[in-house]
Amino acid sequence: KDESVDLVYLDPPFNSNATYNVLFGAADGTKAASQIQAFDDTWHWDIEAQASLEELIEGGGPLGDTMDGFRRILGPSTMLAYIAMMAPRLVELRRVMKPTGSIYLHCDPTASHYLKLLMDAVFGAENFVNEVSWKRSQTRSSISRSFRRAHDIILFYTRGKERVFNMQYKPLSAASLKLYSSEDQNGRYQTVPPTRERKTQWRDGQGMARG
Repeated sequence: KDESVDLVYLDPPFNSNATYNVLFGAADGTKAASQIQAFDDTWHWDIEAQASLEELIEGGGPLGDTMDGFRRILGPSTMLAYIAMMAPRLVELRRVMKPTGSIYLHCDPTASHYLKLLMDAVFGAENFVNEVSWKRSQTRSSISRSFRRAHDIILFYTRGKERVFNMQYKPLSAASLKLYSSEDQNGRYQTVPPTRERKTQWRDGQGMARG
């Protein structure tokens, strides 16, 4: 239904030219023997992709202009086919989000810059909140003439400015408990000497710094 979803986390294919498989689980939690190819993350410019692109452009507005710009820059390509697949899905996700809802789109550097422009068009650039760099615990690359790709990207947007954001916490480690050894009605804290310099806010007529 329209405006019925509080939170969206989207982990779509990355246009990384990889084939992904899915294992079906049995009711008792064990994995079934059968395995099928869930989707092939290799996009092709074909009649279906072209029709989707033309429909989006004809729709006009910021999204139509953005898709037309992608067409001019990328031309008929696998990347344009990928974007034409993602665009209508993002439109539908925005439709079902509440005015206070948020969306997190997980992608990688292969297309994150294009997806950010696409999300600007769908959600509004003013509703971009943050770009989160998710560092991978292990990097796998045989490329010897480049830096390794060691992170993914999470694009954080909202439907509107009145978003709900509930900060999450985890228990302090033993090392932190030793540092924050003092405690009052507001919780644990650490006492430190007040030796930090104050920032200079202005200079007087003689050029002297005043805090």
